[in-house]
Amino acid sequence: MQKHYDVDGHDFSIAGEASSNFKSYLKKLGIAPEVIRRVAIAMYEAEINTIIHGGGGICDAEVSKDRITITFRDHGPGIKDIDLAMQEGYSTASDQIREMGFGAGMGLPNIKKYTDGMNIDSKVGVGTTVELIINI
Repeated sequence: MQKHYDVDGHDFSIAGEASSNFKSYLKKLGIAPEVIRRVAIAMYEAEINTIIHGGGGICDAEVSKDRITITFRDHGPGIKDIDLAMQEGYSTASDQIREMGFGAGMGLPNIKKYTDGMNIDSKVGVGTTVELIINI
């Protein structure tokens, strides 16, 4: 079962809408609450990163028998140093974004913490793809 979401990079009032929608979908499927909690946290972090750093993009989520795979793609500036970006507290968010309560540098570390697998493919000047894998 697959779901597709467009992630608007210009409207923070709907930030988190895709993750909230997918969380409701997982509840209807009868997925275990602990799995749903992990998915919701990781997906929200990835969605916010797509908005803040990628200027928006798309999200494709798939539920299979044994796992949930969520893929975010953007056409933003890309991540120059993935190892550095994975460090807690590191952020390239603007002061304006930080004033809104985002950009604490915990997005990628939290995604890694709440998933069973995370893959990042990023090319500077082209964009970033982040894949989240959560076992059911």
